[in-house]
Amino acid sequence: MKANMGNTDRLIRIVIAVIIGILYWQGLIEGTLAYILIALSVIFVLTSLINFCPLYTLFGINTCKRK
Repeated sequence: MKANMGNTDRLIRIVIAVIIGILYWQGLIEGTLAYILIALSVIFVLTSLINFCPLYTLFGINTCKRK
């Protein structure tokens, strides 16, 4: 897998995941919506850690700086 995510993109994904986690922890989101958002935040964190997003490959997006 070739990296296709830049540092800014990774940071934004992690911040969104943390915000979703805080909203869930404080009880502001609940039910089915909470489970969907938690799953989305897990995906955001995992893709940030491996620096690769499969959807970016499908759409031809690359936010990683060119070398």
